Amino acid sequence: MTPTAIIAEDEPILRAEIRETLRTLWPELRVSAEAADGLQAIEAFDRYGPNILFLDIQMPGATGIEVARHASGKAHVVFITAHDDYAVAAFEQGAIDYILKPICEERVKVTVERLRDRLREPPADLHGLAELLKSTVGGEARYLKWLSVPHGSELRVVATAEILYLRADNKYTTVNTRSSTFLLNSSLKEMQRKLDPAVFWQIHRSIIVNVAAIDTIYRSFRGSLEVKLKDRAELLPVSAAHTHLFKQP
Repeated sequence: MTPTAIIAEDEPILRAEIRETLRTLWPELRVSAEAADGLQAIEAFDRYGPNILFLDIQMPGATGIEVARHASGKAHVVFITAHDDYAVAAFEQGAIDYILKPICEERVKVTVERLRDRLREPPADLHGLAELLKSTVGGEARYLKWLSVPHGSELRVVATAEILYLRADNKYTTVNTRSSTFLLNSSLKEMQRKLDPAVFWQIHRSIIVNVAAIDTIYRSFRGSLEVKLKDRAELLPVSAAHTHLFKQP
């Protein structure tokens, strides 16, 4: 029988990269559906009943862990994650394999070989996965350490520490570093959930700033605050609802 799969990843560029890499390494694999969040993944799984699920750990709607529990014993699972501790816990629990971000073709090739062998066996029971992961990472929230951004016909990997600020641009988000500006196909609200709130402060409904990048805080003649960054010329407005962030305790 032709093996089938669903790819669930909320970053569309990364999702496409996984799809194309699988197409190259495993041309007989048929991708039945793609999902941008966990709820879509569950709906697609119930509809298509694939052999394999490629699941991002952190997705809106439902996490990859919740999707894996839903498909426990019915499909083989490969987790997509930026965190080694998630990966090790998933592997020990019986998930077939994991792929670390950023995607490496050689690593995906190893995963494909393992999947070919595992398809002869029943899928693993993953009901205890959420509890295991919680104990492994201490129940702490995990945040992005890097993100992939389009740059011409290529993808650029940008560490979150390099980001000075993010600004909403309709349904998109601009990511601004010291020397470059990139456009992400994600809303500012989505990005806020993925960034460490101790490092990235929302100072305006359309702006999130890296606290470490702030150089000077100005008060305008109207009394409102503005932020000057260390390596950018523009001034960023601080809305009244967020001025408390800059008050000394």
